[in-house]
Amino acid sequence: MDPFAQIPIGDTGVAVTRLGLGGVFVGGREHGDGSPASEYSDSLATLAAAYESGVRYFDTAPFYGRGRSEIRFGRALRQFPRNSFVLSSKVGRELVPDPDDPGQWEFDGIPHYTAKFDMSRDGIMRALEASLERHQLSYIDILYLHDPDWENLEDEALETAFPTMLELKEQGVVKAIGTGMNQWEMPARFMQEVHLDIVLLAGRYTLLDQCALDEFLPLCERTGTMIATGGPYNSGILASADLDGPVWFNYQPAEQHWIEKAKSLAAVAKRHNVDLKAAALQFPLAHPSVACVIPGSASPAQTHENAALIRAEIPADFWAELRYEKLIPEQAPIP
Repeated sequence: MDPFAQIPIGDTGVAVTRLGLGGVFVGGREHGDGSPASEYSDSLATLAAAYESGVRYFDTAPFYGRGRSEIRFGRALRQFPRNSFVLSSKVGRELVPDPDDPGQWEFDGIPHYTAKFDMSRDGIMRALEASLERHQLSYIDILYLHDPDWENLEDEALETAFPTMLELKEQGVVKAIGTGMNQWEMPARFMQEVHLDIVLLAGRYTLLDQCALDEFLPLCERTGTMIATGGPYNSGILASADLDGPVWFNYQPAEQHWIEKAKSLAAVAKRHNVDLKAAALQFPLAHPSVACVIPGSASPAQTHENAALIRAEIPADFWAELRYEKLIPEQAPIP
């Protein structure tokens, strides 16, 4: 599979590479699973290595590292032609200086922020303006509404956030709009009311968890909405070398049934001499509505590894055994 093939996002004029780069770890913040975050210089090197290897889709958010991820994306990517890559960021949260922690991030040159939800029209506009200022880039290609489910802001999203985002798209300020969440049910409800060009779906259509397959992905096919798969390793459980130790699933310690399923997947992979991480990256890309996978990387080495894993040859017998053992649904497309 070619990690750098370009997949169009509807008729927006945006096309993303099959392999993108998620911006959580380059934000210098430890994630919920305890994975290491990048230091400032490592972050810039990771982003540059991704671009130089062929990645052309980069996703970040104000919430990642409380502004640091966006700062670092901008500083790393501005050395490349702006029309040569696709950048997505998010609105729905506004960053404000933290009154309880008035320090400043030394290398990033920004204060310690705290994040608050604001899905009003003014809040969306302020968040986008602040993101552009942090990036120091002329525009953002894809604008996602970030985690409206965290504080049950579904009504506000439909009443104010999405109309504002549609206005921005109509004005040409952004090229595509969508939402980014760790569930599929709320995006599905949104799609009954507003056309979303793309949904960043984290962890809900993976080699381990296919809960979005039966209802949500057929809806995406009908509406022409594309999917960017975030969290393809399900917070690290599919990349863990030791499933008998502490492992994480969906940003929290994994329940035993997920550990047992991961062990079964790993056993099949071992029998076929398949790297389970390669299977985890390749599996969601077989679905026609999935445009890309965007694993996070904390180092240039991880970036290069992800590109190699997507290219890895995986025998058909491996996928056949997963189906036979009911580890993936019979109806799930396979690479």
